[in-house]
Amino acid sequence: MNFRCGADSAPWLRTGQDCGARVENAAEFETMMRGPDAYRLARKAMDAMVRHKVWPNPVNYEIWLHYANDPASALTQEIDRIAETGEPFTESVCEGLAATYLAKARLEHIRDTGVQLSRELDTVSKAIQSARQSNQAYGVTLAGAGAELKQRADPESLSRLVDSLSDATRQAEQENKLLQKQLKESTSEVNKLKSSLAEVRRDATTDALTKLGNRKAFDMELESALKASQRSGEPMALAVFDIDHFKRFNDTWGHQTGDQVLRYVGAVIGRVGAPPCFAARYGGEEFAVIFPGHTSAAVETILSDVLQEIGSRLLRRRSTNEELGTITMSAGVAELKGRETAEELMERADAALYASKHGGRNRVTNAEKAPAVAAA
Repeated sequence: MNFRCGADSAPWLRTGQDCGARVENAAEFETMMRGPDAYRLARKAMDAMVRHKVWPNPVNYEIWLHYANDPASALTQEIDRIAETGEPFTESVCEGLAATYLAKARLEHIRDTGVQLSRELDTVSKAIQSARQSNQAYGVTLAGAGAELKQRADPESLSRLVDSLSDATRQAEQENKLLQKQLKESTSEVNKLKSSLAEVRRDATTDALTKLGNRKAFDMELESALKASQRSGEPMALAVFDIDHFKRFNDTWGHQTGDQVLRYVGAVIGRVGAPPCFAARYGGEEFAVIFPGHTSAAVETILSDVLQEIGSRLLRRRSTNEELGTITMSAGVAELKGRETAEELMERADAALYASKHGGRNRVTNAEKAPAVAAA
């Protein structure tokens, strides 16, 4: 589904017109959600979700919080446009909205967190520099005292030296205590920021529906696996899958049931693509798995078992227990060749998948065993 911002919007759908000023970044949004308007905004978001029959999972809740807060945003305009068409807000639709319109907010959150992390590290650096200067000054005081002891031995001079050393020692102790406090606080803050960055990074690289890697994560992982294989000389294979006649299934049973099928397929492929392999939802009803250390022949056998497992299960509609029948998948696999690029490897795997589709579906094609396909 292609999402675009509509030129017109429906004012009666805009629930956030009296919820305060427009929020420009994730940090401001989070601050506002801790303020006096937070409950009113949350109530408006939930009312809108109930009205449009949106399932209240965390991603959807985030979408509708932004919707309720900012009536002028591109996200709000797109939601209004979808509502005007009468299209239901299925998981696929909401997933598309999140991927299109929340990415910027998440990147801003990463940026803001990165700025905070740099600030904390700068504080630690300054504290360490201050401690170094204090210790140097303390060292100078001790050195001077030692030199004076050698020159003067009268009681009055010794008393002054002792007082001077006591003052310097107390000052050093106070500064060390302050440094320890600053380091403890900054360490705690840095750990929180690191945890926040890790969570946002996971969200940004995970497909919300299937919990597999998303297209962005797949592209990065494929480049990494390809380079590792070329360095080590170990084999690497890439498999791509496509659910047969998925559009027909969606049109017959609806998007929510289609989402149920995608989650089921994702769970099966996720088991096959467990580390050190990597499984991703490549797009729509397409999936991909990277197999480090595997030849295409070994992967071909694995894929045959996967297709058999998926095709052997009689699916039922979750809401009514109605029988949906079975689904099948087609697959293609290609093994990395020499200095081949990720794009070239992907093209050969796609060509093998295309051959499976045209060969009758519900089958695996190995690009290495079909030269004409590999060259297509």
